[in-house]
Amino acid sequence: MANNNNSNNNYTAKDIYVLEGLEPVRKRPGMYIGSTGIDGLHHLIWEVADNSIDEAMGGYAKNIEVVLLPGHQVRVVDDGRGIPVDIHKQTKTSALETVLTTLHAGGKFGGESYKISGGLHGVGVSVVNALSKNLRVEVCRDGYLWVQEYKKGKPSYKVKKTGKCEGSGTSVTFEPDPEIFGDKAGDMPDYDWKHILSHLRQQAYLVKGLKLTVKDQREKDSHLFKEYSFYFDGGIKSYVSYLNRDLKPVHSSVFYAHRDVPENEMVVEMALQYTDDLQPREMSFANNIYTAEGGMHLTGFRTALTRTLNDYGRKNGFIKDADGNFLGDDVREGLTVVLSVKIREPQFEGQTKAKLGNPEARTSTESVFGETFAEFLEENPQDARQMIEKVLLALRARKAAKAAKESVLRKGALEGLTLPGKLADCSSKDPEDSELFIVEGDSAGGSCKQGRDRRFQAILPLRGKIMNVERARFDKMLSSKEVKALVIALGTAIADDFNIAKLRYNKIIIATDADVDGSHIRTLLLTLFFRYFKPIIEGGFLYIAQPPLYKIQFGKNIKYAYDDAEKDKYVAEIAKTRKEKAEVKAEAEEKEEEESKEETAEEEETEMDKRYSGIVIQRYKGLGEMNPPQLWETTMDPKNRVLKKVFIDEAEDANRTFDILMGEEVAPRKLFIQTHAKTVENLDI
Repeated sequence: MANNNNSNNNYTAKDIYVLEGLEPVRKRPGMYIGSTGIDGLHHLIWEVADNSIDEAMGGYAKNIEVVLLPGHQVRVVDDGRGIPVDIHKQTKTSALETVLTTLHAGGKFGGESYKISGGLHGVGVSVVNALSKNLRVEVCRDGYLWVQEYKKGKPSYKVKKTGKCEGSGTSVTFEPDPEIFGDKAGDMPDYDWKHILSHLRQQAYLVKGLKLTVKDQREKDSHLFKEYSFYFDGGIKSYVSYLNRDLKPVHSSVFYAHRDVPENEMVVEMALQYTDDLQPREMSFANNIYTAEGGMHLTGFRTALTRTLNDYGRKNGFIKDADGNFLGDDVREGLTVVLSVKIREPQFEGQTKAKLGNPEARTSTESVFGETFAEFLEENPQDARQMIEKVLLALRARKAAKAAKESVLRKGALEGLTLPGKLADCSSKDPEDSELFIVEGDSAGGSCKQGRDRRFQAILPLRGKIMNVERARFDKMLSSKEVKALVIALGTAIADDFNIAKLRYNKIIIATDADVDGSHIRTLLLTLFFRYFKPIIEGGFLYIAQPPLYKIQFGKNIKYAYDDAEKDKYVAEIAKTRKEKAEVKAEAEEKEEEESKEETAEEEETEMDKRYSGIVIQRYKGLGEMNPPQLWETTMDPKNRVLKKVFIDEAEDANRTFDILMGEEVAPRKLFIQTHAKTVENLDI
């Protein structure tokens, strides 16, 4: 906390506006932070950090530190102006206590203290206070240190002056309440260090010149402490380079623009670069809040991008009449863009602020980008040519893909009248009751078809490995018989014609063998679903079957183990039972002398240590190795089977992982394998 800023004198209690009380927060925490699980815990950190980041956006703070401490405690420190401590006119108490104990109290709800601010739900640090077992706030202002502590949102004492300090700033240390975030035993999930790093790194990119330090001091041993500092002088221009670190850029320079739009009280900032990838990466933000569903600012950008590239391409003779115009999908293929707007009164759609609704954000972004990007293209003809050539390739591929798609998605197939011959469909026509097993090979397909319940279980066997769609354009992808069969079986169509309402099965289950080839096929299928059927994943319809790895038989007793640990557990239980029976038998046979007994017991114990004696263990590598009744009992019967639902927790990280694992570049994939090799379980070599 060391920022000597004369503007402290202009930021006082009169700048704090009170809208409503705090009582509902503990009763319905989900309304304010989304959930009381791991996401809710992280939201507490974001809320406190956002206050400090707002100070940095306003130019009042240069350094922010976030520290994870033992016992789920978190400390956030900044060198901003410090929360005001003078008496608030409306509440008749310290402005610091007002901010910490009153919902919607802060400098963001009126006045000139914050022209632009974020905050996940705009509810601020008061919600964190209400949901914390303990919270301590320290403020350095005007040469003095002020302190107050709280328990479950209620102050333990009045704000007090504890000594002198230099500079200015705020420190908030809080401990989430186990009554809110814990299970019945009071145990809470732990913070996700990687997720916290990713989120705060992103924030540091969005505030150019901010130094944001993250520390993990949860372990007692200081040698195990971790610390990262993020400082990006290039801001979002550096962010684009970071997002493209494993991709091959089409042009060397990163386009960047930053302009104020005074008439709309907005700041528009953007950076972009094309890569040789097929997928777009559009990261849009409003007041540093990630707008996952885009909104008006992204719409304005897209409109200007398409128009500007069409104008430039025709003006300079790159686009011929036979080509037609570039469409939105053409100009976004392989594009990485970071778009950030700062707006006085953001209007978000939905509780989680996933979409920006301000109409002025569209006009401002469209105007700023259209003008600056046209200038960039004129001033950088080589970069412009490389961009246009990339987009032209996408346009021609789109036309080829359209012809291929029409050949696959003919009317009969879309209505489910011409299902692929290899599909063994179920008799139920209700998607709610129906499930599709995608299995590897005819052998597994045969076992599954015989072992299934044909009333609600459909089987689609794939022959060999499907195409890697990460490396193939759309038209080439649809030339694959296996992909074509899957598209028709799902019933949703694909690309622009995709309709989740036409999904024929509400459970799509990938069931591949437990070997390297099976893992590869599963990854190829996941790539296909992630790139072309993402709503199926987002809707919770995609699963991965977990067939057993081992069949363990001892006498007439049979058990199935799904991993090595479970196998070892069952073997140990059998060995223990055998040993106990042997000991009982030895005690019953009291015919020999004590020495003889001890000798016999020792021999028996030694024999018991041979854990696999008399136990038959079969290692399954393929579903085809199981007979149909076994397959039903272990993998297909809803009463017994184990399924893993596929989620997309971090879209950006998932996007990059698929690029690394399935893309053209070898070096990033080699590094990924070397980094994670030691964590791989059940590796078949």
